[in-house]
Amino acid sequence: MANPDHKGDGAPPSKMHVGPATKKAAWLPWVLLALAILALLFGMRRCSKDDTVTHSAAVPTTGTATTPATATTAAAPAWTSGIGSYLAGTEALPRTFAFEKLHFDTAKSDIRAADREELNALGAAMKQYPNARVRVVGYADARGTAPANATLGKERADSVKAALVAEGIAADRIETASGGESNPVDTNATSVGQAENRRTELVVLQR
Repeated sequence: MANPDHKGDGAPPSKMHVGPATKKAAWLPWVLLALAILALLFGMRRCSKDDTVTHSAAVPTTGTATTPATATTAAAPAWTSGIGSYLAGTEALPRTFAFEKLHFDTAKSDIRAADREELNALGAAMKQYPNARVRVVGYADARGTAPANATLGKERADSVKAALVAEGIAADRIETASGGESNPVDTNATSVGQAENRRTELVVLQR
């Protein structure tokens, strides 16, 4: 119907109906703001956690062969080629070293000709540091009985001692012991692993 008086033409309506879209637009910024705050808090918490882990990992740890649960005991023994540097330093005693090449044939304790070079180098280092005392520990793979392997381990340690004495090292500077088939460094299920377990280790007791 036409408006003959033209009342209200061009003027805004006296009342406005607020629909669903308008209500949604009103609270949407608040929701986005809350999500942004939550994301910021989560990011700050994550950074704090990462920083704590980083600083914890950076704390140096020291230990000896008789102190459990330290970085020193958890790591594999150093090679005997580094014993000279160790004897010249101040790192805590005792310290275990592994022979890089010296291993034994099955059921034998003879020093192989190819392994004598490593023993010669060890002898030279011990001559350079005449106050050093060591313990040689012999091991066997898991084949055979435990008593037989304990005996074999001791014989292997004694062979290493004899080789060092032949190099001019005083016998009273070298102790020997057997680890038998205990503390394998590799699997006993393969021939390669068994060869790795037929070994000796050197423990520095005194500089």
